Amino acid sequence: MPIRIRQHVNPLARKFQQPLDIPNWQDIFAQSNYPLHLDIGCARGGFLLSMAQLDPQTNFLGIEIRDQLVNAANQTRDELGLTNLHYLFGNMNSSASELLTSLPSNVLKTISIQFPDPWFKKRHNKRRVVQSELVKILVDYLAEGGQVFLQSDIEEVAVEMRARFANHPLLIQQHTAAWLDTNPFPVSTERELYVQKKNLPVYRVLLQKSLAEKFP
Repeated sequence: MPIRIRQHVNPLARKFQQPLDIPNWQDIFAQSNYPLHLDIGCARGGFLLSMAQLDPQTNFLGIEIRDQLVNAANQTRDELGLTNLHYLFGNMNSSASELLTSLPSNVLKTISIQFPDPWFKKRHNKRRVVQSELVKILVDYLAEGGQVFLQSDIEEVAVEMRARFANHPLLIQQHTAAWLDTNPFPVSTERELYVQKKNLPVYRVLLQKSLAEKFP
């Protein structure tokens, strides 16, 4: 039976300010020192599920604010016997530091944020996942040479995400055009496939961390 969930939840509500229930990573991943791909707002987890099967020498971690989706995704993971994939219920904007400090050092190689909730009303913009404080924390823990991939079908949201990440002195955009033409990963999210089927644009950005600051 399909899971019925709310399409959007308010991340600023008190119930979503609780700290993440962080596991012992050695109990979760068969090789906890493998490179890690962190997907923020992973929804039903299909993107990571496919990626984990294609790349068994990378660990994949999805963070999702709707616990029903997390429970279902982990159940599917268990049924497939994948030991390089895990999903956590929680809010990155309230728990990023606790999560990232719990990880083995220097394993965070890739961060993706794909089609986040747009929260169109101006008074709701503060509910968007990409906030300046989160960007700083993520880049602090991203390994040198690590990459950040962003995409949205809402240009306003994509422009805001790009600006907040590109403003970090250690991140360099990896394409000269404003937007990346194609997805650098071999897997598309459900939303991406839906948008492409309707022949609508997708706004993508790829950035890489360098230890040499780009700003004087």
